[in-house]
Amino acid sequence: MIELMTNLQAYIFRTWHWPLLMFLFVCCGSTASAASGDKSNAIDRIVAIVNDDVITQAELSVELNIIKQQLRQQQPQLPPDSVLQKQILDRLVVTRIQLQYAEKRLLKVDDESLNKAIANIAEQNGLDINSFRRALEASGLSYADYRERIRNEIIISRLQQREVQRRINVSEQEIEDFLANQDLQERSNEEYRLQHILLVVPEAAAAERIQAVKQKAQQLLERLQTGEDFAQVAIANSDGQQALEGGDLGWRKLAEIPTLFSDLVRHMETGAISAVIRSPSGFHIIKLAEKRSSDAQHIVNQTLAKHILIQANELVSSNEALERMQQLKQRIDNGEDFSKIATAHSDDKGSAADGGNLGWVNPGVMVREFEDAMNRLQPGEISPPVKTQFGWHLIKVVDRRDHDNTEEFMKRRAGDYILQQKLGPALENWLRQIKEEAFVQLRL
Repeated sequence: MIELMTNLQAYIFRTWHWPLLMFLFVCCGSTASAASGDKSNAIDRIVAIVNDDVITQAELSVELNIIKQQLRQQQPQLPPDSVLQKQILDRLVVTRIQLQYAEKRLLKVDDESLNKAIANIAEQNGLDINSFRRALEASGLSYADYRERIRNEIIISRLQQREVQRRINVSEQEIEDFLANQDLQERSNEEYRLQHILLVVPEAAAAERIQAVKQKAQQLLERLQTGEDFAQVAIANSDGQQALEGGDLGWRKLAEIPTLFSDLVRHMETGAISAVIRSPSGFHIIKLAEKRSSDAQHIVNQTLAKHILIQANELVSSNEALERMQQLKQRIDNGEDFSKIATAHSDDKGSAADGGNLGWVNPGVMVREFEDAMNRLQPGEISPPVKTQFGWHLIKVVDRRDHDNTEEFMKRRAGDYILQQKLGPALENWLRQIKEEAFVQLRL
C-alpha cells in the first residue's frame, strides 16, 4: 500500500530542543538582521570563533534581547547581562556547530517544507499565514529572518534525529518486559515536571577538574537548600540545554525520564530537591516541581475509509491527474461502484486490490490534508478530489466507531517511553562530543 502515514516525530527532542514557538511575538529582532550591520567593524565585535565561522557581538546582543523578553514573562528578577551572555553564547556556539555539521552532511530544508512548518505554527497561534506575517512585521520582525530561524531549527531537529535517535534501538523484548512489569504499568500513568541543573565534566577530564566541578555542584545545592530560586540558579549556572528556561524539562511520564533520575524521582515529594548526582556527562541536581496522574484508558474515534489515488509523474502532470480524477468522480456520481473503480484505476495498488479499502483508521495516522478531508465526511459520503504529497485522492467514509485501543496504545507508548529514557542522555553526550571536537575560541 502507498504509505499514507505522516512521519510523526511526536517524541523527538521536545524537551531537549528549543521549541519553535518560543520565537513567536517575543522576538525583538533576528540574528541575520543584526549581523548585517556595519561590516567594517565586524572584526572588533567577534565574540567567538567556531571552526571557520564567527559569532559577533551584534548576534549575541540580539539573542540577549530575545532571551530577556522571554524571561521577563517567567522570572520576576533577571540575572546580570554578563551571566546571560555566557549562557547565550554557549547556546549560539552549539547551534553553530550543529548547523556546520548539517551542512557537511548536505542536510537542507526546502521552501515547501518550511512553508508548511510556518503555517502550522501560525495555526497553533490561531492565525492564518497572512495574519501571522502581519503580526510578526507589526512587532518589528523581518519575516525573511524569521523563516531562516525556523529553517535552522528544522535542520537541527533532523540532524539530531539522524545522528542520535536513529542509532537508538528499542527491542520487542524491552517492550514486552515493560508491559509485563505491573509496577511500571501503574507508574506509567503518573507524570512529573522536573527542573534540572547540569554541570558538564569534559571527557577525560583530570581528577582536579572533576573535583572542582563536583564542589561547585555541592555549593549550588547548598544555595538551593537555603531557599534560592531553582530557575534563577539554573539560568546562571547550568550547562544543560534548558538552562535559559530555568532548567524546566516539562511534563514527562516516569519511563520518559532518564534512568539516572527515574528511580529517584518516583520516591521524591513535590518540591523536593535531589542530592548531587554523578553521570558520565557531569553532575546533576533535579527538583520535582509538580506531579500528576492521567487516565490509562485510551478511546479513539476510528474511521473506516476507502480511497482512490491518481499520482502525477514524469508523463502525467498534476493537472492531468486532477482531470482524470474528476472523470472518475463523475462516473461514481453517476452510479458506478467506488470499489470497482478503485480496483481498476487507483495507483495505490495495495489498497486497490481490496477495492480501495484502508481499514479502520486512527486519528493522526494519515497526512493532514487527507485526514482533514476525511473528517469532514459523513458515512456514505465521497470527497471531491483532495491533493496531498502523494497525488490526488477520492475518499469515501464507510463508517465510524469509538474504539478502545488501550492495548495497542500502551505497547506503542512503551516503545516511546523506552526510547525517551535512552534519548536524553544520548543527545546530551552527542552534543558534548561535537563541541569538544570543534575548534571554539571564546572572546567575550
